[in-house]
Amino acid sequence: MNLCAALLLGLSLISAPLHAAKPAELTPAGFSVQRLQRLDAVVEGEVKQQQIAGAIVYIARDGKPVHFKTYGQQDIEGGKPMQKDAIFRIASMSKALTSVAAMILYEEGHFLLKDPVAKFIPAFANSVVAVPAPAGSGQAYVTEKLRRPITIRDLLRHTAGMTYGSGLASAEYKRAGLADWYLLDKDETLEQMVDRLAALPLHGQPGEAFQYGYATDVLGRVIEVISGMPLDRFIAERITGPLKMPDTSFFLPPEKTARLANVYGMEGGRLVLKETAAKSDFVNGPKRLLSGGAGMLSTTTDYARLLQMLLNGGELDGVRLLAPKTVALMHANHTGDKYRSIDGDGFGLGFWTIGDVGISGEMGSVGAYGWGSAYFPQYVVDPKERLILIFMTQHRPAGNSTLNQRIKVLTYQALVR
Repeated sequence: MNLCAALLLGLSLISAPLHAAKPAELTPAGFSVQRLQRLDAVVEGEVKQQQIAGAIVYIARDGKPVHFKTYGQQDIEGGKPMQKDAIFRIASMSKALTSVAAMILYEEGHFLLKDPVAKFIPAFANSVVAVPAPAGSGQAYVTEKLRRPITIRDLLRHTAGMTYGSGLASAEYKRAGLADWYLLDKDETLEQMVDRLAALPLHGQPGEAFQYGYATDVLGRVIEVISGMPLDRFIAERITGPLKMPDTSFFLPPEKTARLANVYGMEGGRLVLKETAAKSDFVNGPKRLLSGGAGMLSTTTDYARLLQMLLNGGELDGVRLLAPKTVALMHANHTGDKYRSIDGDGFGLGFWTIGDVGISGEMGSVGAYGWGSAYFPQYVVDPKERLILIFMTQHRPAGNSTLNQRIKVLTYQALVR
């Protein structure tokens, strides 16, 4: 190419219009519309591959919904798509409600967090701890006295030495009918269940380790003793009623059974039906044991109101349940380095918490907190980003799926402003 031709080519390139990349479309809340489609594609892909039956994802920022979408089926056999008003068994997501209930009573001056549980449930004054038996003794375990009493704070942060029956004394727990978190099939009251639990040895010294288990159910009984009300009535009158959460309850009235999502789970690599409303203890069970640890029902929008109240520092729509200082105390780390998980690097008074994103090791924010349930849902409250995330489904057992954790990544990667 001669010099003249080269100059002409250069001039043409300089004068050619530059085609800038099209700016990403943003929601008013600062989420990328295109990036939220990644979230949709992943959940829809799991449904299409029959790794999950159906789900709901709800994201809100600054109190306004950003993404509220249903996926898949609520009832595969009946051909019913997932509905936004579907009712879910929330299992351990019940713990947030019971923890809030306890903190309401704490604010009213009924106890200090360091108060012994035995002050309200005397049977725990005689608790002992199962420890390994001497070699050659032929015993499964021996017991030792408590080094200090179980406190209400221990119940809230799961350092009470209470598991769901696992440990050295597991055979005794099994004989007592306390070998699993599921309590809805028991024809007894919460008081009766807790008294039976109190007669069993603990599986750890109070305060020495994070041990997930019946602690929140015991907390529910403490609430009953202090308030003089059954736990369901206290939660209805002091939390779900004021917050306008009409579909959050311990048991399901007949007129709502059609809204209860089926439970599906993975067996042998296949998605199979595990439970329908017709076979649910929420509908046809004894309906006596009020499990504040794992026994409630809710909808996505109901649960969103609870989380928004917490994000707002204890208030929603002019109704204040807790003071900002109380909510801050709840999502502080109360366990030091005793709790580490894929969710967070600490545990507060009812939730995992993130104090250092580098330690927790996945996408999130310092100060965020949340929890999930045995049926595979997850929720996140993020004060720094002013958002809440809820992933609702009924999936148990989940097999090897990590969708409930990837939902968090898929949410945060879509937040660009």
